[in-house]
Amino acid sequence: MSRVASGARRPEGLLLHAMRAPSWVYRRNLGFLLGKRFLYLAHQGRLSGLRRETVLQVARLDHETGEVVVIAAWGNRADWVRNVRAGHLRFAEPDHRFLPAEECRSLLVAYREARPFGWRLLTTVFPLPADPKNDDLGLVRAVAFRPHMPPGID
Repeated sequence: MSRVASGARRPEGLLLHAMRAPSWVYRRNLGFLLGKRFLYLAHQGRLSGLRRETVLQVARLDHETGEVVVIAAWGNRADWVRNVRAGHLRFAEPDHRFLPAEECRSLLVAYREARPFGWRLLTTVFPLPADPKNDDLGLVRAVAFRPHMPPGID
């Protein structure tokens, strides 16, 4: 049985402030200090139309294609996911795709195997399955972003 609860609580208080620290780093043009482990995503609020920003941890980076895959632990409940689904990427215009469940599962398994300590830490904060190979994924989704290529450019 999975320990992922569909009603998992979002971080709050000190933990929430710590999780927002990478945004502070990017807003001060110091994102390079974080290396390639994070993705800065600017998007447009689907209701407000205002610029929104979030920093996401990179789960997979394909150096050949430039595709970056991130995990949405709260799935479609995450505001950034809802804005992307609504087509509100107005600032950098990357191409994106939502990974099918089995590709998401294999991504999580690979991440857990590559970073076991990091995975244990993430599962204490986010509603991720303790054993992504066998447990229900719950709300977890994965989104891949790739630099936009205008038609005719290979």
